Amino acid sequence: MKSTVYNLLSALAPLHYDNLTYCHKQSLKILNRFSGQHKRFHSLMGKDPVHLEKRMVDGQYLPPWFSVAPMMDWTDNHYRTLARLISKHAWLYTEMVVAETIVHQRNNLDRFLAFSPEQHPIVLQLGGSNLENLAKAAEFANAYSFDELNLNCGCPSGKVAGHGCFGARLMFDPKFVADAMSAIAANCSVPVSVKCRIGVDDHDSYNELCDFVYAIVSNSPTRHFIVHARKALLSGLSPAENRKVPPLKYEYYFALLRDFPEVQFTINGGITGIDQVNAARRQGAHGVMVGRAAYNNPWSTLRHVDSAVYGIPTSSLSRRQILEKYQMYGDSVLGKYGPGKPSIRQLVKPLLNLFHSEPGNGLWKRKADAALRRCKTIECFLEATLDAIPDSVLDSTLHRSPSDWEGSFADIDGMLPPPYKLSLQQSMSVSACLGISN
Repeated sequence: MKSTVYNLLSALAPLHYDNLTYCHKQSLKILNRFSGQHKRFHSLMGKDPVHLEKRMVDGQYLPPWFSVAPMMDWTDNHYRTLARLISKHAWLYTEMVVAETIVHQRNNLDRFLAFSPEQHPIVLQLGGSNLENLAKAAEFANAYSFDELNLNCGCPSGKVAGHGCFGARLMFDPKFVADAMSAIAANCSVPVSVKCRIGVDDHDSYNELCDFVYAIVSNSPTRHFIVHARKALLSGLSPAENRKVPPLKYEYYFALLRDFPEVQFTINGGITGIDQVNAARRQGAHGVMVGRAAYNNPWSTLRHVDSAVYGIPTSSLSRRQILEKYQMYGDSVLGKYGPGKPSIRQLVKPLLNLFHSEPGNGLWKRKADAALRRCKTIECFLEATLDAIPDSVLDSTLHRSPSDWEGSFADIDGMLPPPYKLSLQQSMSVSACLGISN
């Protein structure tokens, strides 16, 4: 039997963005349907029709069944260039860009927002807690043709949650988040999403998580949530500890699928490989987001995404060929924004994990350290270091095939919390919005 929340949300906020109505918002721009897989646009840097065509089906990108998490200082243009050479279909996220940075740097936006067309599909993550600046940031970013705009409501870092009251701290104020998502959506032409935790500090019950989701879905165009299945502890834990210490509660994520069937949910947290991705998808996950594993071991993590997740043949590029292509990119952008912007070290950084656990990896990293002291180009760096890696590794194209591992999701159905129920106040609010009399 369909729940009350299902029926009310069906009437209030259907998934088709062009049919949405809101009690307190007007004149929002029409958005495309998330599950319609997003019509694409080209970036200001031009487009490569041949390259883009390989990743599009009937003019659309494939859905975000697999995505790489936004990670500060990690998922920059250089890492995303490498990741796209390994997987054509994984959805890529930028680092979080603070709205105020975009507003104040409006005359220098390429440095923060520009990306090559090969990086599509790509999502821009925004951070902030000022509605006007979030709206302006979305307007400026819209010119760069990202495929989705995302608001950070999950970062527990003191630099984020404690500065300007954004990141995970925003989960304390779902009404503001709904207003922020409406403001962002009104100023862009692509779908919008929220990345959040399952709770913050002592506000960690399943009902509180549902209250957060419900408030946003019923008062904004947001129909996609990326849910890190741990709560955030804003005091006493570092960001690294917040990724490990709070227990994973995947049952909360899968209960959201049950209680909000018209909303798209991507699961995040503790998932480190394609076997786990496929297990989550078999259990019903709409999408899976992988974080540090995709950075710390990009070859093994991303190599099977196209074939194992999307059912499309994997690229035949070897790591030698990938490095040759990356070298052309790297040397073309060295110092593009001034001396050392970017630097050789910044460009080499995402390469250093390409041979994770492979023969020669230790020697490669020692040679890399020495080469970075003297090399001025990526070509010089590769010439000085690649003899540490055996040809059999450099020229291999495939690892092992993914298995049917079930892992943490096999018994999840028996662990789900009770279905979410709207409070009387929420039900009255929905009825008033729909014009339903008691």
